[in-house]
Amino acid sequence: MNATHRFIISGGGTGGHIFPAIAIANALKEKEPESEILFIGAEGRMEMEKVPAAGYRIIGLPIRGFDRKNLLRNVGTLLHLLKSMRMAKNIIREFRPDAAIGVGGYASGPTLKVAARMNIPTMLQEQNSYAGVTNKLLASKVACCCVAYEGMEKFFPKEKIVLTGNPIRQDLQLDPSCIEEAYRYFNLNKSKKTLLIIGGSLGARTINQSILAKLDALIEADVQVIWQTGKFYFEQIKTSTSSLQNPSVFITDFITRMDFAYAAADVVISRAGASSISELCLLGKAAILVPSPNVAEDHQTHNAMALVNKEAAIMVRDADAPQTLVDEAIRLLNDPNRSRLLSANCAAMAQHDSARRIADEIIRHIPPK
Repeated sequence: MNATHRFIISGGGTGGHIFPAIAIANALKEKEPESEILFIGAEGRMEMEKVPAAGYRIIGLPIRGFDRKNLLRNVGTLLHLLKSMRMAKNIIREFRPDAAIGVGGYASGPTLKVAARMNIPTMLQEQNSYAGVTNKLLASKVACCCVAYEGMEKFFPKEKIVLTGNPIRQDLQLDPSCIEEAYRYFNLNKSKKTLLIIGGSLGARTINQSILAKLDALIEADVQVIWQTGKFYFEQIKTSTSSLQNPSVFITDFITRMDFAYAAADVVISRAGASSISELCLLGKAAILVPSPNVAEDHQTHNAMALVNKEAAIMVRDADAPQTLVDEAIRLLNDPNRSRLLSANCAAMAQHDSARRIADEIIRHIPPK
């Protein structure tokens, strides 16, 4: 007889929280097809669109973040928090979950706090090497903490930590037989070195500006470029490069076939979000990481340094990127020994089957009926 557990998955705000949450849900469904899964997110945030698109039901809480600059605005935030706690309690009473999982983000706070008070097994998943505020506050109340990096004892109780890695997109497993097809897809020459530039679906302004300013240097170095600009910057860059007639530069707002892009890439330039780093490690790609300065607790720098300290990636600070990023990329592309070292060390940090392992951990903490 198939298990019929009920699971609540809560959190979101960014793709870095949402896509791992969906991967966990998919893994739970694969293990227990008859189980029921309910997401709890924050009203107006990205999860309210992405989760239903993935086929799951979601309820939004009216919760928002605290304003650290204008404390008076937090009076309304506290009222929203109290309302969210009441709503979470009613949702949990009605849905009767066997376990609740938090992935970080505003909504996971009240959801897991209420679930723990109601003696429901609770777990959290932390994607970054520097734990977020919500997860740090919840750590003492949960049954286990699934993490992606070593050394998380400074944030969570050691006895609760399970090293699982971050769930990533399942379609990124590299098949050596697809490399030829990848070159054809991007109209590239397999005898030349290829640089892949990714800054997320919205784009990364500093990375785009740095590449645009020194695109001629890449062309002169005979480097092929696959450049995902993000939707915010595509039109500007398209206009700025309109006179460029070079088949070695492929510019797009969004790369649909990321498996092909990774397969063709010799070096990757990327932000240092948790999901991006997990993909790079799983695929063993030599990478130059440019941490975003516009994130909580500067966690992308901490993510990047976790690789830099093991000679698994190069980091270029956002402020230095306009002057040094392209030059660093050309040097790495022309240094196969260093590229191989970064690739091997990066691959050694990979955690495989993360979604399945997290699902196993969730199910393990549910008491037998």
